[in-house]
Amino acid sequence: MILDANERTFEPFSLTRLLTTCFGRGNGEKVCILIDLPNPADIEDFKFLNDETLSIQNYGHEVFYKGFKSGALEEMNWTGGEIYAYKETGGSNLDMEDECYDPDGNLLSLDKDIYQNYEIILVVSTFSATAPLTAKCKEFGFRGATLHGLNQIILDTGLAVDYNQVSEDAEKLRLGLTKADRFEIDFEVESKVYTLKLHTNGQDAQKSHGLCAVGKPDVANLPGGEVYFVPEGGEGVFPFKYDESTIGLLHVEDGKIVKSQFVYGDYSEIEDHNRRLKEDPMIGALGELGFGTQVLPFSGRDIQDEKILGTIHVATGRDDHLGGNITPDLFKEHKNASHDDVLYAPHKTPEIRLKQARMIRGGQTEVLIENYKPSKFMIDLLEAEVPATV
Repeated sequence: MILDANERTFEPFSLTRLLTTCFGRGNGEKVCILIDLPNPADIEDFKFLNDETLSIQNYGHEVFYKGFKSGALEEMNWTGGEIYAYKETGGSNLDMEDECYDPDGNLLSLDKDIYQNYEIILVVSTFSATAPLTAKCKEFGFRGATLHGLNQIILDTGLAVDYNQVSEDAEKLRLGLTKADRFEIDFEVESKVYTLKLHTNGQDAQKSHGLCAVGKPDVANLPGGEVYFVPEGGEGVFPFKYDESTIGLLHVEDGKIVKSQFVYGDYSEIEDHNRRLKEDPMIGALGELGFGTQVLPFSGRDIQDEKILGTIHVATGRDDHLGGNITPDLFKEHKNASHDDVLYAPHKTPEIRLKQARMIRGGQTEVLIENYKPSKFMIDLLEAEVPATV
């Protein structure tokens, strides 16, 4: 098994291969692309293409919109291919405003004009729309994918892989980790070790694998490739990187971050976090524990980097899109009802060593990751011809 992404060879990106693998062979389904813009009216006459800071949205136009117009729709037996813009939310997984615009400058409604009229919706955005789009797909019955943070590395690698294989590998790891009682994660910062314990109480593991079966409303994350849990409780301490110069220690009690402790950097960052936790305690709720399953190069964007084998992420905030009970109405302010992944990876958090991640299940302990490397247990699961069962 190749564990170094630099040794992998990736096929050239193919829009039709990606989408027919993830959504199945077409049967006349109507598809559209959504992008987020600071001013959504700037989609009129494609004005936003002149703004070099909107590279993600440019990919939505160049790769997906123009790809559809250049024959991909007919090749996949899909219809539509329109593009619309909505106002950027300003935060990860915050609910989207209903207003949107088309390239002719028409003001439209996501609920009335988009969600009701398309079978497949692809969102290429700066801020993740996975949680709100998942809620809408259950309401309106469409399928979709979120591709926030899209860049060239992701196109050339994370979106160029075979998602049938990604799904198979994710299922192997899902079956190997399912029904765990709890996970323990040791972090080292400034030569001191801190441990976070997250309780999963025998719940079934879930997977993000990129495939959206025909006939089942669902939203995929692309790139995909992770096994995840919704914690049912937790305690301990884990480090958090606020920016390039500031590290704090997050103290967890009963599944929530209750305070941040200063390690080094800008103390005002710690004070601000503690103020927000006091004003709205749900900000500190732990909503996800995820393990990457793919061997990919780091892209600098969490949507791909959290899917890399050997990385781990802990998320705070809403988890209703993952089957959890933390919904936006539980937060005191709308702007706080986000789902924010905290990714631990060697390129992103070099100041933090992921010494070890362990699974405890039925009185037995299995090491999963050490120093950002998958353990023999994880590799054996992936290399097995027949997935392990519990």
